[in-house]
Amino acid sequence: MAKTATKSAKKAKAAPQAAAKPAAKAEKASAAKVSAAVKPAAKAAPKATAKAAAKTKVKPAKKPAVKLSMLKPSVNNMTVRVFARAAGLDHAETDAWGHTRSPEFLARNPAHLTPMIEDKGLPRGVLWESCAIMQYLANKHGLEKLYPKAPAKRAMVDSAMFYLIGTLYPYVARATYPALGFPQYAGEVGHSDAHPDMKSEAQKAAVAAIAEPLEVFHSFFRNGKPFIGGKNPSIADIRLAATLEFLAVIDYTLPKWAKEYMAALEKKLGKAYAEPAGDVRGYIAHVKSQAKASA
Repeated sequence: MAKTATKSAKKAKAAPQAAAKPAAKAEKASAAKVSAAVKPAAKAAPKATAKAAAKTKVKPAKKPAVKLSMLKPSVNNMTVRVFARAAGLDHAETDAWGHTRSPEFLARNPAHLTPMIEDKGLPRGVLWESCAIMQYLANKHGLEKLYPKAPAKRAMVDSAMFYLIGTLYPYVARATYPALGFPQYAGEVGHSDAHPDMKSEAQKAAVAAIAEPLEVFHSFFRNGKPFIGGKNPSIADIRLAATLEFLAVIDYTLPKWAKEYMAALEKKLGKAYAEPAGDVRGYIAHVKSQAKASA
C-alpha cells in the first residue's frame, strides 16, 4: 500500500512538470513569433527614416533666371529694377559701378551700357537699353498687365516710351547731368570745350524745354486716366516716373499732376518702386549736400 501511494505521489508530481513543458514550448514559440514580427519592423525603420531624410533634404538653390547688371544712381537702371520687382521676376542684381569698361564687361557688351541683362534665350546672351529689356521680358513671361497685348494699346505704350527716349530724356539729361556729375553725351555742348557760359545757357534752355513734352504725357498719353496704361501702370509709366526722379537734383518745379502721378505710381507698386527709387534719391541728396558744402 505504501509503495502504491508513493508511486501515485511521484506520478502526481511528474504530471505538472509534463504539463509545464508544452506550456514552456508554447511560450517560446509565441516569443519567437513576436520576435520575428518585430525584426522586420526594426529593419524597415531605417528605410523609412532614410526616405523621410531624402524628402527633407535641402535642394540646391536654383540660379536666378535673369542676371541684371546695373548702376544704382541711374534712373535708366532704376527703370528695369522697378520693372523686375513689379513683375515678380526671379532675378539677381550686380552693381557694375566702375566695371563697365573692363575687358570682361566689354567682351559681352561692347556698348558698355547699363542696365544689361543676361538671359539664355537671347541670341547674343545679353541685352541693354531699359525699354528693350522691359519689352523682351514682358513678352517672354506674358506680362500683359504691364505691357498690353492688344495692338492699339501696345502701340500707345511704345509711342510714349519712344517719345520719352527721343524727346523728353535728352532735355532731362542736358538739364541734370552737369549737376549729377555725369558725363554728357558726345555732341552736347556740355561735353565740348565750349565756354562755361555757353554750357550754362544750353542747360537753361533744356530746363525750359522740359515743360512741353511733359504736358504731352499728361494731355495725350494719359488723357484723364491715372496712368498711360489706363487703370494700371505700364512699362511706359515706370520709365516716365523714373525719368522724372532726376529733376529733383535741379529743384525743378513739377506741375501738380506730375507730383500726384508719381505718388500714385509709387503707392500702386509699393516697395517695387520705393526701393530702387531710394537709391536714386539717396544719390541726389548726396550730390546736393556736396554742392552746398563746396559753395
